[in-house]
Amino acid sequence: MNRRTQRAPRRLDSTGISNGVAHIAALHPVFHAQVERHGMPPLWGRTPGFETLLRIILEQQVSLASANALRRRLLEALGSLSAQTIAAAGEEALRGRGVTRQKAGYCVGLARAVLEGQVDLAAIARASDDEARAMLVGIRGIGPWSAEIYQLMALRRPDIWPTGDLALLIALQELHGLGERPDNTHAAELTAPWAPYRSVGARLLWQAYLNRGTR
Repeated sequence: MNRRTQRAPRRLDSTGISNGVAHIAALHPVFHAQVERHGMPPLWGRTPGFETLLRIILEQQVSLASANALRRRLLEALGSLSAQTIAAAGEEALRGRGVTRQKAGYCVGLARAVLEGQVDLAAIARASDDEARAMLVGIRGIGPWSAEIYQLMALRRPDIWPTGDLALLIALQELHGLGERPDNTHAAELTAPWAPYRSVGARLLWQAYLNRGTR
């Protein structure tokens, strides 16, 4: 089937992963060997909703290990990470558990916006890719990367490329044997042929990045 006529499911599942891998590995046979060795790339799915968006804010510009440790501290202190508990706790309580001043403001602002109906996560889930992205980046503290990670992992949209993801850019550089890391414009050009499965391509590259020492 021609790439232009391919249609991916609205919500990615294991079948979509398999179809996407077949599509992208036809362009880059190195992925056949990767999947043979490590299996299909994980779905890395997350539950749509406030807690996942909060978690993505905590993950901005830090390692996953650091973000996970911070999330655990908040969970221990608050009992749950709902919009209600975050709004009730306030910024000072979050900062007392290690959240930066800026991120504490983002988290509490998001919680209040959800509770007051200014942010409708159900409407975001129903929206098209472009509409959902625009709605997400309209939230204070949510930039393109955060919006696209939410679309890719929580909404499981099949054709999302997380702009500026460092691990993906490094893996993309290695895939193409580039002398320097591609910028966002170059990365978009390199991954355009992967449509309508760019989300699967991102998962393949994350898998490649995580297994760099085992190849």
